[in-house]
Amino acid sequence: QVQVVESGGGLVQAGGSLRLSCAASGRTFSTDAMGWFRQAPGKEREFVATISWSGVRTYYADSVKGRFTISRDNAKNTVYLQMDSLKPEDTAAYYCAGKGAIYSGAYYYAAEQYDYWGQGTQVTVSS
Repeated sequence: QVQVVESGGGLVQAGGSLRLSCAASGRTFSTDAMGWFRQAPGKEREFVATISWSGVRTYYADSVKGRFTISRDNAKNTVYLQMDSLKPEDTAAYYCAGKGAIYSGAYYYAAEQYDYWGQGTQVTVSS
């Protein structure tokens, strides 16, 4: 059974930074594409960033491009989301998700494509 644990959320002022971590166990993480999604109160879950299992290819939502960076350490079965220049509109619960990829450069930005999810970590950005 896959276990996914996100951490690193918290309260930060606008303009500040946070680094989210997502540790996965129970499967071959190194061949999974990984993604981050977020959901604000009263809104649908939205895509944030994704990374191929090789770590070479990444893709971001326009709303976070240039401010957020996704990365991974396959030796630690962990994916990260570095969030800089945070804005109040970034406030949401952030979820990590994973999917077995068909090749090293594959990534996915649709939530329904993912196989497993974490429980989420809350990020609150004050103005």
